[in-house]
Amino acid sequence: MTPEVVKRQLKPKPIFLNPVKSRYILNFLLIIMDRIADLTLFLRVLDLGSITAAARSLDLSLAVASQRIKRLERSLGVSLLHRTTRKLQATTEGALLAEKGRRLIQELEDLSGDLRQSSADITGTLRVTVSASFGRQHISPLLPEFLRRHPRIRLKINFTDLVMDLVSTGFDLAIRIGKLDDSGLVARRVAVNRRVLCASPDYLRRHGVPSRPDDLTGHNCLVLVGSRGPQDVWTLSHSKQREIRIRVRGSLESNLGEALRDAALAGIGITLHSTWHVGDDLRSGRLKVVLPQYPPAESAIYAVMPQRNLIPPRVRAFVDFLTEHFGDHPPWDRARRGKSVG
Repeated sequence: MTPEVVKRQLKPKPIFLNPVKSRYILNFLLIIMDRIADLTLFLRVLDLGSITAAARSLDLSLAVASQRIKRLERSLGVSLLHRTTRKLQATTEGALLAEKGRRLIQELEDLSGDLRQSSADITGTLRVTVSASFGRQHISPLLPEFLRRHPRIRLKINFTDLVMDLVSTGFDLAIRIGKLDDSGLVARRVAVNRRVLCASPDYLRRHGVPSRPDDLTGHNCLVLVGSRGPQDVWTLSHSKQREIRIRVRGSLESNLGEALRDAALAGIGITLHSTWHVGDDLRSGRLKVVLPQYPPAESAIYAVMPQRNLIPPRVRAFVDFLTEHFGDHPPWDRARRGKSVG
């Protein structure tokens, strides 16, 4: 056998698919993709408790989402959902599909993540709600950088101090501060929330500097009003005592932190504030930390999401971005000169 004959026999032959086979393979792939999309929708319905909320989260109309759930049930020949007085729940067959389907979708998500090569693959509409004061001071300045990193994301952000129902309003994510209610939502800490007692130098010159927690009862303390009423019991900590609780009172109560900060700056009284809110005032000396040896208990700033599974890449990207910028040493606590008294 000559070298030319051997070369011709070893040369790979091109594979050509006739039009019939090509259409068959394409149709098969489209069916598989539709089944995966329907399964994703079904799991989202279970996570959010309604077809309406699931449709909104996936940018679908309610009619299309309902049709796709019915299509999935027809293809499997079983009923997957039944309605209770409060929300949709899985039937026995639906629960089995959800158990197996979540593993399948998660494996596909993991594979997709491994294959992504750039942030340009992170797309879609990201809906976020965030505390008005914190959002304006610390989230808003970061948004241009986030959008430059992920140019294919469309961001809708709502600044409000109202606690929004993520499921019914269709938000992907909420940034919340302090203790979280046990709502079944998924929370990830993005920053520590340190707090201080503080007052203006003028107030402390006129009224004296507290040296121990009991002294606060003789001072004008400015009180924040939350959803459960006035937060007039301040919980402090000390190395020798795990917790010290002091009931305070004063001439001003407000549900708006800015009002209390403005009053403190004007020399009206002592206030309890997160350092993210008064960090600049402490650095400049406009406010001084009171009773630094008895700091208020720390809390945290959380990213809260409606479900643990199938978290969209756009949501994960935003949470990772905030954690990168904040974390245990957030910028508002860096280089604070710690102007304290007491």
